[in-house]
Amino acid sequence: MFKKLLKNSPLKRALFFISFDIVIFYLSFLSAYSLRFNFHIPPEHIVGFFKLVWIFIGLKIIVFFAFKIYFISWRYFVLLDARRILYALIISGTLFVGYILLFYHGAFPRTVIPIDFFISFFLIGALRFSKRIFKNIRGERLNPTLVIGANQKAAQIISSALSGEIDYFPVAIVDDDQSMINSYMHNKKVYACDALEGLVERYDINSVIIAKFYNSVALDKLFERLKQAGVQNIKLSKLLGNKEENLRDISIEDLLARRPKDLDSKMIDTLIENKIVMITGAGGSIGSEIVRQCAKSGAKRLILLDHSEYNLYQILEEITFYDVVPLMQSVVDKKLLEKTFQTYRPDIVIHAAAYKHVPLCEENVEGAILNNIIGTKNCIDLSVQYDVSKFVLISTDKAVRPTNVMGATKRVCELYAQNVVSHNTLITGVRFGNVLGSSGSVIPKFKRLIEQNKPLTITDPEITRYFMLIPEACQLVLQAATIAKEHEFFILDMGEPVKIVDLAKKMLKIYDKEALGIRFTGLRKGEKLYEELLLDERDKKTIFNSILVAKSTTYDINKLNKDIEDLLSATDKIVKLKEIVPEFSHKSLD
Repeated sequence: MFKKLLKNSPLKRALFFISFDIVIFYLSFLSAYSLRFNFHIPPEHIVGFFKLVWIFIGLKIIVFFAFKIYFISWRYFVLLDARRILYALIISGTLFVGYILLFYHGAFPRTVIPIDFFISFFLIGALRFSKRIFKNIRGERLNPTLVIGANQKAAQIISSALSGEIDYFPVAIVDDDQSMINSYMHNKKVYACDALEGLVERYDINSVIIAKFYNSVALDKLFERLKQAGVQNIKLSKLLGNKEENLRDISIEDLLARRPKDLDSKMIDTLIENKIVMITGAGGSIGSEIVRQCAKSGAKRLILLDHSEYNLYQILEEITFYDVVPLMQSVVDKKLLEKTFQTYRPDIVIHAAAYKHVPLCEENVEGAILNNIIGTKNCIDLSVQYDVSKFVLISTDKAVRPTNVMGATKRVCELYAQNVVSHNTLITGVRFGNVLGSSGSVIPKFKRLIEQNKPLTITDPEITRYFMLIPEACQLVLQAATIAKEHEFFILDMGEPVKIVDLAKKMLKIYDKEALGIRFTGLRKGEKLYEELLLDERDKKTIFNSILVAKSTTYDINKLNKDIEDLLSATDKIVKLKEIVPEFSHKSLD
């Protein structure tokens, strides 16, 4: 009932505290009299007590109102508010002494006033701190939490816990900063990282909040250590945001993310600022992030082209109040595409539109050829025809010694981009591996299976893939475009390849669903165990460690155009693809 009374309105909260304060002030004054007379109050002073007690209570209530003490939320009561109570009691006591000197002529023991002051201050403060004390005891019992990192974030976390904003109760902090060890933050001791397992056991800790930055390798090691110690609930904290946003579950993206250190946002801004930028496949995983970053870098206008109405709608919802032209078009429709080039005259074209799902491309060979090869050819040809300053092709590691139709079609796109006569258009491309969390990729698939309480399915225990976060991959794409020379193709350094079975085990561990297990289904059509990024080990470094420039492959453009025409009319398109891409080794599992 009290909880409901306090939460409903400030008025009800004030009435609640006034009611309790009247009782406290009465008992305090009575206790002061009793202590003054060693618990044997003379009759003449009892008469004085009943005459004065209500006057003193009234003065205290009025002064408390003046100090707005009755409008302080229980949850947010802090030491600063205790000081306000101290001042209010001093002032009300002074006013009471003035009343006695001026108006009261009966017997009154003046030592009652300081005794009452101390008793009132203790009881009033105890009432207001009681909820926090109860919550702390309850929190320590129900959800003892370890904070990793002795910093501003940790201080914010502890404050949020003390005020009841989060359902965690920090009992200790660990850090590897020697200068912080054995110090205290909000009365919580900072321990060395070596003490982690001992603290988990001593306080029976099930929740950990990580309040400092770790790179993915260090975070992965810490995650494994915490899981080994028996911690089930691991949260990451950020400094800004409301209480719902401050803490989030650790994710597989956090453990796999490879954040390049040589990103140069100023160079990207120089490339994009005040330019008309066309992005094809603008609603896809890569295309939509390119859109966000181009908007952030100050593009003059964004031409967003996608044949998916839903995908286009989603990205439009994100970048409202920006000069955007949404176009529901397919890059295969050259006539309609040319109208777009004529109308909007883009300065930069970033071509991200492609069919990328390997099994679907295997089942739809002609559709993959049309969308990936002809769509790319249309975009390049029109960019050259309409004097686009820079054309950037988004390619894939599957184009390197391809074993599937999707990879082979993307390799043809690379060959065309490297050999076409480009006139005033600088044509370049960027090749990279899988991006974490992109639509149709393995991580969303695993998440869905875990939510459905189903075992994770993997084609082969040895299969590996490269991974990078979408924002970082897209930033590197734009950064590569800033240093591109004619027909250069770039490769993003994706770090070390990851075994998919290890990724699956890690995700099961993150979600505490290891009992679901893993089921192997066998390689699918066109799938290979290991993806590659390099065709030639002699590929050169650039001024950025995260970007390599690939060795170009020469292909007579007239012959390539003829070969593409023949590919469209060929009965056996796989055979023709192999003629254009000799390293294409089709892995059909029929």
